[in-house]
Amino acid sequence: MKQVLILISLLLLPVLSFGQSAAQFRGENRDGIYNETGLLKSWPEGGPKCILTTEGIGKGFSSAVVSGETIYVTGMKEAKDYLSAIGFDGTIKWQVSFGNSWTKSFPDTRCTPTVDGNRIYVISGTGRMSCFDAADGKEIWAAEVDADFESQWHEWGVAESLLLIDNLVICTPAGKKAAVVAYDKISGKLAWQSKSFEGQRCYASPVIFKWKTFRYILATTTKEMIAVVPETGEVAWSVMHWQADRDPNEDGGQIFTNNPVVRENEIFLTCGYDYPCMMFSVSADGKSASEKWIDKTLDNHHHGVISLDGFIYGSNWINNGKGNWVCLDWNTGEVKWEQNWFNKGPIIFADGMLYMMEEKAGNVGLVKPDPTKFDLVSTFKIDKGTGPFWAHPTIYNGRLFIRHGDVLLGYEVK
Repeated sequence: MKQVLILISLLLLPVLSFGQSAAQFRGENRDGIYNETGLLKSWPEGGPKCILTTEGIGKGFSSAVVSGETIYVTGMKEAKDYLSAIGFDGTIKWQVSFGNSWTKSFPDTRCTPTVDGNRIYVISGTGRMSCFDAADGKEIWAAEVDADFESQWHEWGVAESLLLIDNLVICTPAGKKAAVVAYDKISGKLAWQSKSFEGQRCYASPVIFKWKTFRYILATTTKEMIAVVPETGEVAWSVMHWQADRDPNEDGGQIFTNNPVVRENEIFLTCGYDYPCMMFSVSADGKSASEKWIDKTLDNHHHGVISLDGFIYGSNWINNGKGNWVCLDWNTGEVKWEQNWFNKGPIIFADGMLYMMEEKAGNVGLVKPDPTKFDLVSTFKIDKGTGPFWAHPTIYNGRLFIRHGDVLLGYEVK
């Protein structure tokens, strides 16, 4: 009997391992949707209870992620990027540097950690990729990705959150030698490199595209979207998302910051600066993608959007300090509504509700998704930290985590 139980356990190991998902930027599928239940459908006056306040994480616009009983977040101190591990009581367990920060325009850390079991993956503002032991913060391996592949930086350096797929860590240096590269997540050895493409390193992170029998890594440069076969690094197709005649701000459309958003065989792309958002359709044979529609209303700056029940929710760009909230029809691009609510900002979704945060003053809103109207249910205001409210919120086990500058805050929303 004992031998039978051992055999069953061994047979289940690959299944359990395959079923585990990394804690990463914008949730399990990088789409801003958090699979939580039992969350509050309205908040008390003054907002949900604050249960965690941790200072000293370093400046940054990156999100916190949670794995097990630990919160992980990056931050900039002087000219170095740091990774912090924080307990639910707010205590910093350990804090280690992982490379030189981007010290020019908007220097704060922007890489959200990707956590896979007992390993954490990050990349610095100057392109040094590292793998750390989650228990003690010891560096396991590192690679100078941007230097090795001769990355071509745009104005704000590196702002990527690394992607895990199978046994690989995916990075998008957009360099002269390769656009997309893959490293073995355990050893840190280079597994493959794609060919190079037109455009510089942008500020979006790669995502996984799955439809029928097709599975690709979707990565972007400032000019192109690239579909890469994860097993080999072969490029299945690529498409230009930037066109000069559509760009009223010369390179506004190349300041590309948002992850591609996938629904079946369609891919939604958006960036700010009056550059139109776009919907692409992947062909039936999986070998090409073509533009389905464009819209000039939902030019999302760098705050992400939510695809839900055939509609897209997010904020647009009027100028660098102003934007409205918008709902679009996924299939047609038709604007369902545009609403002024303080300002533009990050958006996520969990348990039937949208969580919105405007970037100027830190007002947080709980909104019921409705394509016919902007249905605001509850609000509260963040009163700690400094700088713009650019970090995307995270939800884990009934807790809402919001990072504002050097401070991490946690709220009970269950």
